[in-house]
Amino acid sequence: MNYAGAPALPTLEAAQAGKRFPAFDFPAKHDWLNTDKPVKLADLRGRIVLLDFWTLCCINCIHTLPDLAKLEAQYPGILVVIGVHSPKFENEKKTSSIHKAVLRYDIKHPVFNDIDHRMWRAYQVNAWPTLVLIDPNGNYYGSASGEGNLELVDLHIKKLIKEFAGKLKKDPIHFKLAKEKEVTPLYFPGKVLADPASKRIFIADSTNQRIVITNLEGKKIAIAGSGKEGLKDGTFAEAQFSDPQGMALDGDTLYVADRKNHSIRALDLKKETVKLIAGTGEQNRMGWRAAGGPALKLGLNSPWDLLIHKTKMYIAMAGSHQIWTYDLAKQRLDNYAGSGLEQIYDGPLRGFTLDNRVSAFAQPSGLATDGKQLFVADSETSSVRALPLVGIKGNVTTVVGSGLFEFGDKNGKGKQVRLQHALGIAYLDGKLYVADTYNSKIKLINPVTQTCETYLGDPPGWLKEKMFNEPGGVQIAGGKMYIADTNNHRIQIVDMKTKAISTLRLQGVDPVRRDAVASSKEKEKK
Repeated sequence: MNYAGAPALPTLEAAQAGKRFPAFDFPAKHDWLNTDKPVKLADLRGRIVLLDFWTLCCINCIHTLPDLAKLEAQYPGILVVIGVHSPKFENEKKTSSIHKAVLRYDIKHPVFNDIDHRMWRAYQVNAWPTLVLIDPNGNYYGSASGEGNLELVDLHIKKLIKEFAGKLKKDPIHFKLAKEKEVTPLYFPGKVLADPASKRIFIADSTNQRIVITNLEGKKIAIAGSGKEGLKDGTFAEAQFSDPQGMALDGDTLYVADRKNHSIRALDLKKETVKLIAGTGEQNRMGWRAAGGPALKLGLNSPWDLLIHKTKMYIAMAGSHQIWTYDLAKQRLDNYAGSGLEQIYDGPLRGFTLDNRVSAFAQPSGLATDGKQLFVADSETSSVRALPLVGIKGNVTTVVGSGLFEFGDKNGKGKQVRLQHALGIAYLDGKLYVADTYNSKIKLINPVTQTCETYLGDPPGWLKEKMFNEPGGVQIAGGKMYIADTNNHRIQIVDMKTKAISTLRLQGVDPVRRDAVASSKEKEKK
C-alpha cells in the first residue's frame, strides 16, 4: 500500500558499506508492546536489526508477518526484529488497537507505536510494509518496500553475517510477554453465519483456527479444526485451518475462506469431514495476470469472504484486490472483477479500456447480494461497492465512500460518507447493513439513494464503553442480525424489530489458546 511521502533512502539493492550512516533511534515517550521497557538501538549493538514498518489494516503487512517469523527462527540472537506501527486509520493510532492486532496475528517481537510517524519520516518510508536493515554497528544499511521480499532480506542478512564474522552477539534476547487475563471460548472471531432452517450457527473462530457450530441458543453441535494452525484435511477433529474467515452454506456443505492458507475448504456437515476444494496452499501474487483454471491447480490470495448465488460462489480476494468466482459444478476458478490495482475505480469488470480505467478494489472483505447485484465491503477505501452478478450486464460502481485516504465517521450521501475500514456487509429488504469495523458501529445504507446512517454503535451518554470492538462480520437471518464482535471475542445478536442486543452464550465450547503481550505504555492521547 503506497502513501504520499518523500523518496525512500537507498534500497537493499543499492546498499553499500561505504555509504552507511547512524540509524535514527526510537524517540522517547511513545508506547511499546511485547516488551516491558522501551528498546534502544544502542542496546542492540553487535546484532542485526530489522525494522518492519506496518499498519494493522494492511493485507500486505499481514502477508509479511510469516516471513519475519521465518527470519527470527533462522537467526535467533543474531537478528532482532522490531515492528514499527505507523498508522493509516485513526483507530490504528490507539495502542489498545495495536495490542489486539499483536495478539490476533501472534506477533512475538517488540512493536513501537509510531503514532506521530516520526520513525516513518526519519526513514523516508512511503509504503506499507517497508523493511529496514540496520547493521551491527547501528548504521542504516538499506530498505525494501512491499511484500514478498523474504529472499532479498535473507540475502543481505547473510552478507552482514559474513561482513561482521566474529563480532556478532548470538545469545538470544528474551522479551517479556504476558498472558492475557481474560479467557473466552472464542478468540477474534472474524465472521458468523446463521441458518435458521437447520437451526445452526457457524462461527469462524479465526485465531483459534477452527469453525464452531452451535444451535441457535449457543449449544455446541460440533467443532471443525483441532485448534492447531496448518493446512490439513480429514475429520473435524483432525483438520487444520489458518485464520478462517468468511463462510457460505450450500445444503450440507459449508464452504470456508481459509485466509492464511490461501484456499477454500469444504466441510461435509453430515460426515464431519474437511477437504480442500480450491487453492494450492500457496499465495498467488499474479493479480490481474492470473487466468482462470482448475480450482485445485490455481493459487488464491487471502480470500476473506464467500457468497453463493445459483451455480457460482463469489470470493472476496482481499490479497489481490479482486472478486473471483468458483463454479460449483465445474470446480473452476475465474477472476471476475478488478484489475488487481489497489484503488477505487469504477468501470468495466475487467479487461482493458482506452483510458485503462477498468474497475479496481482495495482489499474487499465482505459480500452481500440482493439477487441482482453483488455488494462489497471494500475495506481499504472505506467504501461500499456494487457490481452485477454473473449473467447480468453492468459495471462496478461505488455506493458510498470515495478514496484510499478518505475515511472517518460521517453519515450522509454517496461520496460524502466516511466509513473506517468496513469488513462486513449484509442485505435485507432493500437495505445494506455494514460492519463499520474501525468505527465499531453498524451502518445502515440505502443502495438506491446512497444514503448512510448509524444503525447501532452510538452508546447512550452515560455509557462510556462502545457496544462493539472492531466487528468483522454481520449477517441477517430469521429476523435477527448476527455480528462477529471480533475484538470482544463474542457473537452479538440483534432483534431486528426491537434492536435489543444479546450475547450468544456458548455452551460446551472450550478455549484453545491465550497468547498476549506485555507493554511499556505512555499515557494514550485521546
